[in-house]
Formats: sequence, structure tokens, C-alpha cells
Amino acid sequence: MSAELIDGRKIASEIHNETKDRVEILLSREIKPAICFIRVGEDPASRAYVNMKDKKAAELGIIARTLVLPEDTSQEELLKKVAALNADISTHGILVQAPLPLHISETIIFSSVSPEKDVDGFHPINVGKLLLGDTSGFRSCTPAGVCELLARSNIDPQGKHVVILGRGNIVGKPLAAMLCQKADGANATITLCHSRTQNVSDYTLQADIIVAAMGQAEFLKPDMIKTGSIVIDVGVNRVEDSSLPKGYRLVGDIDFDGVCQTASYVTPNPGGVGPMTIAMLMANTVRAAEMQNPDL
Repeated sequence: MSAELIDGRKIASEIHNETKDRVEILLSREIKPAICFIRVGEDPASRAYVNMKDKKAAELGIIARTLVLPEDTSQEELLKKVAALNADISTHGILVQAPLPLHISETIIFSSVSPEKDVDGFHPINVGKLLLGDTSGFRSCTPAGVCELLARSNIDPQGKHVVILGRGNIVGKPLAAMLCQKADGANATITLCHSRTQNVSDYTLQADIIVAAMGQAEFLKPDMIKTGSIVIDVGVNRVEDSSLPKGYRLVGDIDFDGVCQTASYVTPNPGGVGPMTIAMLMANTVRAAEMQNPDL
């Protein structure tokens, strides 16, 4: 048996086309959807992520600007920058790129972004709406992307046992909330495993769908899944490899080659969940512009 690949790039492209159509409608009414990225310091990964998001926004006709602040920026200074963007009616979405320097509280900063401009879906109000099943808030981009991957691959979680590996605030917890809702594309039975879960394979072997988001390189092995299961790999990990120019290679949270021999569907890495995160961010930004112009 060899698993069928779920092509995240192809599905993300479909979403981008839909987003671009919505951008054109806004532009025809003289509304220019805009997002501001805030990056503190020169973390290479953060720089690369913001550049990718900025490039995609430009391709879709979304105005994007990046505010780069020095590493030693104080929390108070950053809060003032966020407050100014909250008050700027020409900025519809705000994304503060994590990680932030250790002297700045991500919780405080994320909570300072206006919920109406919180296109990353991290504000407590948007998290609360998600838990309540209130669809008026913004959903966190990566778990929302996982849900879209399933929906657009005609994989219905209803009645399925979904095991999520990882309880983080960015993926694990919000994804569990999304998939257990009484709604289309949800209605799943959720098991949330984490670093203190004993005998993880006892749960993964029961799973119809597994989402690996633990941040442990190639953690999920083929003997941990049942034949025909669906595996979504969210992880991005560096593994040392002296044969490569950079000295490392990027791998996911699953043993890809092995899992492909047992699963029915699997996401590649790269090319799976990653492109979906950016697609959902762009869609959220356009939605923010639409919501802030209710007379459309």
C-alpha cells in the first residue's frame, strides 16, 4: 500500500484564487485590503516567514508593509506601535511575528492587537469565540488550514477518531476545538496527546486521522498507525546532515517514507500544511477588510 499525497500547494492555490477574486471586489469599491507585519529582531526564520507572507500578499493585490524593530525594543514601545496600527483605519490586519525577544511577553502583545485585526487568530476573544463555536471571530491559520486540507480533499472528520499529537496554543488546542464543533467539516471525536501522555501508540493505533504537531522530528513511525489511516504532518524540524551545504535538513513530525506504506492519505513536508497557513492568513486579511467595511 502506498499513501495518496494531499497536495497542500494545489489546495492553497485554489484558496488564493478565491482570495484574489475577493480582493478585486474590494478594489472595485476603492477599498485596499492591507496588512502590517511586525518583526522584532533579525531571527533568520522570522525574516524568511515574513518575506514569504509579504510576497504572497503582493501577488494577491493586498497591501503589505513590514515594521522591523530592533531586538532591544521594549515591550512598552511595541505596545505603542500596535496601538497605532489598531487606530489606523487603512490597516485591516496586524500580525506580530513570533518568536519575540525573551523580555517581551507574547501573551500581552498578542492580546493587544484589536480582535477585529487579529488575522492570526491569537487574541483571547477570537480564541474564546472558537471554543464557543462562534464563527464571527478569526481562526488560527495553521489549524484552519488543516481543516481546509481535509475538506477540500473530501475527507469528512464526522464520526472519525482524530488523534492530535501536541497541545500547543498555535495548533493542537485550536485544532481540537475546530474539529469537535457541531458543524460541517467537524463532529469528530478528539484525543489530544502530549509530552506527558503515556503509551502514545495506544491512541494513534485507534485513530482514523492523526495530526502530528509535537515538534519532534520523525516521531510518528509506521508501527504506530493503523492501515488506511490519514496522517497530517504539521511539524518542521532541523536534523543535522553534514552532507548538505547548510549542514541540516528539514523534516516533519512523521517518518514520511515509512508512514506512506501504511496510511491511505498523507501530507508531504514541505508542500503540505505550510502553504495552507499562508493561504488562510491572506483569506483572513481580506475578511478583516470586508468586516471593517460593513456597507459593502
